[in-house]
Amino acid sequence: MKKPALLLSTILLVSCFEAERDCQKFKTGEFEFTYQLNGESITSTFKRNDSLEFETVNGRVDTNRIKWINDCEWLVQKLHPKSNAEKKAVHMKILSTTGNSYIFEYNLVGDLKNKQRGQATKTN
Repeated sequence: MKKPALLLSTILLVSCFEAERDCQKFKTGEFEFTYQLNGESITSTFKRNDSLEFETVNGRVDTNRIKWINDCEWLVQKLHPKSNAEKKAVHMKILSTTGNSYIFEYNLVGDLKNKQRGQATKTN
């Protein structure tokens, strides 16, 4: 009888766990994100306010429009795309937050099969 009760207690505790999602504190600020591209580690830094994001990668600055869906989700779209591929918006979603960083998921709008994950760190 003790084993089923212990198992039930464990299941209840685990099922009640919810990742922290304090998205509001990550809506604006300066951030850093490192990702792999063709086997190379690339670091992107970006500064985001309520409606714009200025991203710097390898010394090149891109300006992106931000459209908030809710506190944890937003769309990012380049203001001055240089190709048709750059015209597509990217859907961003914060999955969890801890201290000064957040885990997020992102994909091109309409492409639900190719979701990627990353971690951004707030630097200011």
